[in-house]
Amino acid sequence: MSVIVEHPIEAKINSASVRNGSASQRLISAEEYQRMIEFGIFREDERIELIEGRIVQMSPKNLKHALATTRSNRCFQKLSGDRAFVRVQDPILLNDFSEPEPDIVLVAPPDERYLENHPKPKDIFLVLEIADSSIFYDRDEKGPLFARNGIVQYCLLNLQSRELEDYREPSPNGYRRKQTYTEEQSFTLVAFPKISIKVKDLLPPVETKPKRNKK
Repeated sequence: MSVIVEHPIEAKINSASVRNGSASQRLISAEEYQRMIEFGIFREDERIELIEGRIVQMSPKNLKHALATTRSNRCFQKLSGDRAFVRVQDPILLNDFSEPEPDIVLVAPPDERYLENHPKPKDIFLVLEIADSSIFYDRDEKGPLFARNGIVQYCLLNLQSRELEDYREPSPNGYRRKQTYTEEQSFTLVAFPKISIKVKDLLPPVETKPKRNKK
């Protein structure tokens, strides 16, 4: 869940140079980004991510988003067992200039293989973003980014419509297949086709108003 907001520190790091009368922005590499975190320029708990060389500030989590993250984590942990390792809002390395932090990522075990590097596309079974106010950014900006970098399955859990958008068959021009599921339907995993997941199990419960006592 992210919004396109330039981080205040980015202006100090990304210098603009004038070339042929136009300004060009210097992009930050994932390696530089990691060094900035190590040197304390950014806090490890700061809600930012690197998207195509830009530092993007992520939206704050509301109650529904937090609960959906917890439920999704629990569901994937239970169903995937030891076949996949579930990472929650941790970095993945898409390419030399993109290090996003999706809400849920299923990666190949064991977790010791990620001691030196964050998971790369070849390690990733599924990326799930949970979206409320960031739905258009997660769909139109991050979706094509995941496709270009070969993420085999990208799912977008839409908290507004209570639906799940399932994207498959990545290509340089985006995903070739998209299927939308309602909260009453189930979807499968590309990596594990026999695993069926109910959309309702990922969503926060529907709010109900307390009943008033009749006098």
